[in-house]
Amino acid sequence: MTKDQKVVAIQEIKDLLQDAKVVYVADLQGLNAAKSSDFRRQAFKQNIKVKVVKNTLLQKAMEQIDGVDYSEMFPTFKGNSALMVADTANAPAKLIQGFRKKEEKPALKSAYLQDTFYVGDNNLDTLANIKSREEMIGEIIGLLQSPIQRVVSALQNKPETVEAKAEEAAAPVVEETPAEAAPEAPAAESTEETPSAE
Repeated sequence: MTKDQKVVAIQEIKDLLQDAKVVYVADLQGLNAAKSSDFRRQAFKQNIKVKVVKNTLLQKAMEQIDGVDYSEMFPTFKGNSALMVADTANAPAKLIQGFRKKEEKPALKSAYLQDTFYVGDNNLDTLANIKSREEMIGEIIGLLQSPIQRVVSALQNKPETVEAKAEEAAAPVVEETPAEAAPEAPAAESTEETPSAE
């Protein structure tokens, strides 16, 4: 690779990383051309950009990015490296997990998201379980809608409830007449007890 080609390659990597909030570095070594192509196709469908890069060029590009110190990731830049950039925090991890159900690779080398670094393949499950911003917003909206839906449902059912209560009230009135006679007897006993106490 000539010096000019390296400069161009570094600039391409910088362009990918410039405003990236979710950055993964994975090892795709061992995937044949068909499997590698399938991995890239699935990544494309999920809006994940994948670029196989030279480790030295990746490190140089990361060193030139303002605002983020990627140095915690540098020790993982050995062997085959694929840079993965996404908008959704857990999308690359879920893609890797799904692909590994059938294959041994790809392996997670390191990741940077939500201002935190994750180093090593042992963090893959943790990363896959991180909720994306959209998922958290969806859950919050669901939690907020639940009480609102109950209130709306109660208001919509209120006329039926009033009618049902009116019917229930009318029916027991007929039955309560004999029941009222029974409580009168204890009331009479109470009246008799009061004079004896004097």
